[in-house]
Amino acid sequence: MRTLAVGVFLAIFSTLTSADWSPLKVDVWDPPFNNERKHKAESYTALDKAGKKWNLCVAIPHLKDAYWLAVNYGLVEHARQLGVVLTIHAAGGYDKLDKQREQVAKCLSDNVDALILGAIKSDGLNDLIDKFAARGKPVIDLINGINSPKLTARTAADFFEMGKAAGDYAVKNISAGKPMKAAWLPGPKGAGWAEAGDQGFQQALKGKSLKIADTAWGDTGLAAQAKLVRQMLDAHPDLDIIAGTAVSAEAAVQELRRRKLSDRVKVLSYYFAPAVHRGIQRGGIAAAPSDVPGLQARLSVDVAVRALEKKPFPHHLSAQIQLIDGGNVRKVDLSGSLAPEGFRAIFSINR
Repeated sequence: MRTLAVGVFLAIFSTLTSADWSPLKVDVWDPPFNNERKHKAESYTALDKAGKKWNLCVAIPHLKDAYWLAVNYGLVEHARQLGVVLTIHAAGGYDKLDKQREQVAKCLSDNVDALILGAIKSDGLNDLIDKFAARGKPVIDLINGINSPKLTARTAADFFEMGKAAGDYAVKNISAGKPMKAAWLPGPKGAGWAEAGDQGFQQALKGKSLKIADTAWGDTGLAAQAKLVRQMLDAHPDLDIIAGTAVSAEAAVQELRRRKLSDRVKVLSYYFAPAVHRGIQRGGIAAAPSDVPGLQARLSVDVAVRALEKKPFPHHLSAQIQLIDGGNVRKVDLSGSLAPEGFRAIFSINR
């Protein structure tokens, strides 16, 4: 059952325009792509309209969960605002690198003006990125992280900081100095965002009384994560915390309820989704940082158009991370984190 607050929020979000989300406070990495996480807060103002009807191609891992649905919504809404053509390809999962390679190759053969890429693997498409760069076509790294020197720009939060935010919360607010054990489910092995989140979470727990009992990698489909959660609970009956992806948290809430362990084992996610939102509201999930994926998506479209039109733009930026827990879940603006209720995936606009 949805609360009135959720309904009001979704009604507001469904009417967002460029003016509603811009200017936006962002973190800008200086220099771009630095590994020391040196960034500063700035204000970003989005374009109102594109100078021409540019043709943008997007490749993302999948649309199996609400996180990427929020990305889909952000992409199409800003493309509509700017008046550019947008085509979106979803590979179907983090085990579908070959499919994503085919989709990116099609973008290249279709002679699109720019590529926005949520990569399945951080170094799995570099040869194709090289071909886009050789033709002078912008390539924007959206959210997941790409290890290529040929990137034009990146619009993504640092998932190291997302993992660390979740770990810091667990250390301070759940463990609070008491010895505890956590199961950790960071997501798909080889995905840049998941490996960065893993490093951040482990950094937060380093030298602390909260320890990782076991780590399990896997695709972010609900069935895959539910299986991992069951295996963790079977292997480690003395767990205090289950932490991981938004889908891991959703699966954990269901399995803990089934085993009547909800009061004893706490659940954390290191990114945000509708199921996490409901879980925090109902007390089944303790907290989650949000990298506001709908805003990252809007930024990627805006930056791609700026690059095409030779307008200035930050080469590495992110909408600022929000930490959401039971204390602020009914107050914080979630309009960049979730797609509106009833939104269905859109794959092409403005043709």
